[in-house]
Amino acid sequence: MQSVAKARWQIHFCVLLWGITAILGKLITLPALPLVWWRMLLVSAALLLMPRVWRGLIAMPARLRWAYAGIGVLVSLHWLAFYTSIKLANASVAAICIALAPVFLSLTEPWIARSRFNPRELLLGVAVVPGVAMVVGGVSLGMRLGIVAGAFSALVDAVFGACNKRLIAHADPLTVTCIEMGAGALFLTLLAPLLPHTGATFVLPSPHDAVLLAVLVLGCTLLPFALALVALRHLSAFGVQMATNLEPVYAIVLATILLGEQRQLDSWFYAGVAVILAAVFLQPLLSRRPAAAR
Repeated sequence: MQSVAKARWQIHFCVLLWGITAILGKLITLPALPLVWWRMLLVSAALLLMPRVWRGLIAMPARLRWAYAGIGVLVSLHWLAFYTSIKLANASVAAICIALAPVFLSLTEPWIARSRFNPRELLLGVAVVPGVAMVVGGVSLGMRLGIVAGAFSALVDAVFGACNKRLIAHADPLTVTCIEMGAGALFLTLLAPLLPHTGATFVLPSPHDAVLLAVLVLGCTLLPFALALVALRHLSAFGVQMATNLEPVYAIVLATILLGEQRQLDSWFYAGVAVILAAVFLQPLLSRRPAAAR
């Protein structure tokens, strides 16, 4: 029980750091693709400096390395869609779309992680949808493509979360993070020529962007990503995802303070946040009931 409680605190700390990523994504002037590419490349490079990671890579079976690399591709697609949503809309809209992930996860986790289907998890996930609708209901037409990108990001987020849950117990979290980040950066390198773009794709960041990228890589990627993988050993992927619904709350509060996005928010926004928070805090309460009955 103590390990589960500690894991929940770890996840909520990670969520706070993830909430900052939306703000950094808006402040960094790089387009979405090079932003994600630099993020993944720098994280994997930093981890390769650690002997512990090299030992983990050498000891890991090739089949498992390929599995984690595949998850890394999903992570890159999730981040690419997420930051595209930020660029097309704003940090608040992109962050709130992540709350759709539990709906997808309640359906994909039983199949991918080979766990029992829980109807209550689906109901809690569906309960988030009206909240998301209320939050984005007042968004202008010009931001609708950002909502589509955000919804796709949530779908991919659910899939790689379930995959991580199935495989996390088989390797060191830092080694897993290195493989996933490196594979994601390689995938984006191969994907870039297939996407329409203007100018250089992988441009060098300006000094301003370089500082923000360092914060994004070390404080908001490397630390929470590895910490979340550890916590995931004690929590269900759905429980983690429901806690992640707090990410848009943190992101929107920060966007209001730092970016002045409160001009795009009204009473529907606050009603939607209330619905999302209700689902977040109901999940751990409901999950304890069967244990108490026994």
